[in-house]
Amino acid sequence: MFCSEVYAEAKPELFSGNRTHSSDRTMDLGLAEDHFSRPVGSFVASDIEQLKLAIEECKKLILELPEHSERQKDTVVKLIHLRLKLQELKDPEEDEPNLRILLEHRFSKEKSKSVKQTCDKCSTIIWGLIQTWYTCTGCYYRCHSKCMNLITKPCVRSKVSHQSEYELSICPEIGLDRQDYRCAECRTPISLRGVPSEARQCDYTGQYYCSSCHWNDTAVIPARVIHNWEFEPRKVCRSSLRYLALMMSRPVLKLKEINPLLFNFVEELVEIRKLRQDILLMKPYFITCKEAMEARLLLQLQDRQHFVENDDMYSLQDLIDISSGRLSCSLTEIHTTFAKHIKLDCERCQAKGFVCELCKEGDILFPFDSHTSLCHDCSAVFHRDCYYDNSTTCPRCARMNERKQDEVSDVKDA
Repeated sequence: MFCSEVYAEAKPELFSGNRTHSSDRTMDLGLAEDHFSRPVGSFVASDIEQLKLAIEECKKLILELPEHSERQKDTVVKLIHLRLKLQELKDPEEDEPNLRILLEHRFSKEKSKSVKQTCDKCSTIIWGLIQTWYTCTGCYYRCHSKCMNLITKPCVRSKVSHQSEYELSICPEIGLDRQDYRCAECRTPISLRGVPSEARQCDYTGQYYCSSCHWNDTAVIPARVIHNWEFEPRKVCRSSLRYLALMMSRPVLKLKEINPLLFNFVEELVEIRKLRQDILLMKPYFITCKEAMEARLLLQLQDRQHFVENDDMYSLQDLIDISSGRLSCSLTEIHTTFAKHIKLDCERCQAKGFVCELCKEGDILFPFDSHTSLCHDCSAVFHRDCYYDNSTTCPRCARMNERKQDEVSDVKDA
């Protein structure tokens, strides 16, 4: 709240000139006297009306004073003070709680006074210097304290928690007539002509929204990426923007089921899939290696934990990074680090290598080497050429079967 000195310093001479007596009295009420300091009770309407009159007189004086003069600059400063004071009277600061829960939103009171934000409910600026505002810790919905009771949209994070999946149809439009010419979210009347409110289509949901629920924000659309490998941001409504932001890093896209042909046309996807398969083959070495556990090698993939769990699930962020080339560079570097530990740095991991039992020649083999193949039954490792040229069964499988038969025979003899 501004102190009374702010207004006391505005002397009557600031507004001297060819003014009527009534105008001088209005300005005196607004500035020279402290009529607008906060009373013990609530504000009355006359306080606000008098301050509005003072603001109008101040605006008129700014237009009449010489342009760029010191008096005009001083008057502009006073006008700003008056407007801030008016805003404070309209939205008085109260003892607001630090945490408020509403429609599954967990609103936390913000302490920042300098960062300018926009209220997601009323679409006006939040003046942190004089207004109380909250941010949902789940979906980052921002609003004035006075707008909180007007919120009708539940927290998007709850939808992410209960329904972690994307709309995989490209802009599934149903038509404005099916929406009864109303905003899909707040039900405000809309039309393509902009009367009474402009209808804006969300490229993610295909539905139409009013300008309060659709700010022409843009985002990458998952359906366009999966079906067309297209990453151009499209216009989406506010709720879709928050939903897509929360879903961005969630591995919910199983490409080989949604669009397996994508691997035939995008070479980068094939490269990433091979690197991920190799990392899964390296994982057993690390979880049984004391040095690897102490070095926390697997934590290099902590931002993409699904890479050490499977090789077929992708997040939208993964696909964006594959398209830009960032993921290939970072994953290749991690792959090199992992392979170096197993094959060169750690004797325990080296001891778990394989010798090709088909040719019994060459160096120690590992399942993630590019020139090797694995037996699907026993996971033994062979040179690729040896494995595909071999017309007999896997030597290790043969030994294991023979051992089982011997055990069965020993049981019968006993």
